[in-house]
Amino acid sequence: MRHGKKNNHLGRTAPHRAAMLSNMATSLILHKRIETTVAKAKELRKYAEPLITKAKTDDTNNRRVVFSYLQSKEAIKELFGIVAEKVANRPGGYTRIIKLGNRLGDNAEMCMVELVDFNETMLAAASDKAVKTRRSRRGGAKKEDGAVEAAAPASEVPSAEVVEDETPATETSEEEKAAE
Repeated sequence: MRHGKKNNHLGRTAPHRAAMLSNMATSLILHKRIETTVAKAKELRKYAEPLITKAKTDDTNNRRVVFSYLQSKEAIKELFGIVAEKVANRPGGYTRIIKLGNRLGDNAEMCMVELVDFNETMLAAASDKAVKTRRSRRGGAKKEDGAVEAAAPASEVPSAEVVEDETPATETSEEEKAAE
């Protein structure tokens, strides 16, 4: 029985698993989006999110701790620079797992892991949704009244057309006078 065993060992020895998660976290930080299996993605989330939380406070000790996990100077620069600025006000949940379907070779369940604040299309969609107004049941009557008010100026349009019809007639008479 697996009582209380939280970690998925992913069929690897401990050093192999640590190296794999370190490489995947480095790739995620550098590229902002990677494609992997769902089991690896769930373990990666548990590995990478505490590192991103540590990057929010930029001091020497946190840099050393994160470097002991990632072993990549480029990833540390990216994490403490660009990534930490974007996630500064987010209280957690820095990664998103999007399932893609099954892999052709072995039918493994595949997914895409990405940093939440770096997906421009979803951020644009979220801002579009924020612009929309809320609808309520009580607001329907006001909209109908607004439609009636909008229809009222349309009834004034025929009288304006009559004025326009008279105006060209006077212009033609002025043109005739100018021609004479």
